[in-house]
Amino acid sequence: MKLATAFLSVSDYLKGEQNSPLRHEYLGGELFAMTGGSEAHNRIAGNLYARLLTHLRGSGCKTFIADMKVNIEIAQNTAVFYYPDVMVTCDAEDSEKYYKTRPCLIVEVLSPSTEKLDRREKRLNYQTLPSLQDYLLVSQEESTVELYHRDETGNWVRSIFEKDDTLPLKSVSLTLPVAEIYEEVL
Repeated sequence: MKLATAFLSVSDYLKGEQNSPLRHEYLGGELFAMTGGSEAHNRIAGNLYARLLTHLRGSGCKTFIADMKVNIEIAQNTAVFYYPDVMVTCDAEDSEKYYKTRPCLIVEVLSPSTEKLDRREKRLNYQTLPSLQDYLLVSQEESTVELYHRDETGNWVRSIFEKDDTLPLKSVSLTLPVAEIYEEVL
């Protein structure tokens, strides 16, 4: 006998997340529990958040870390909610209280358990967002950052930056030394 999967509505998911001691990502009605991160993961995300928050103060852009969801409609009536490690939205109409739909920058800090998901599923889903300009994948193991940037023609270009490089984040008009991302980490 095979048991059927129970699907949860978006409204039930959003209500449940407000009171849940665990965070869950939502993919078309199914929930996936989020695990905790390492110290390195936390510090890298914190370094990026702090630098972006300071840089964007007073600009109208909003910077979020870990607990703010992004909502993506990947197909007709198929909603996805992820918790990016860091996210920036500069759209004044992106005003939902518990999730955002128009980020210009999304950052995922790679973990051994989520790296494949971040590189494939999440990257492809994030890249469907018309507002997204930059997607960063940040390694915990070495000072390496992958930047996926949407160019003027709408194509995604991948670049790799290492410890002594400077990372150009056009989405938020910031040039960031990679070494700052890894401050007190590696």
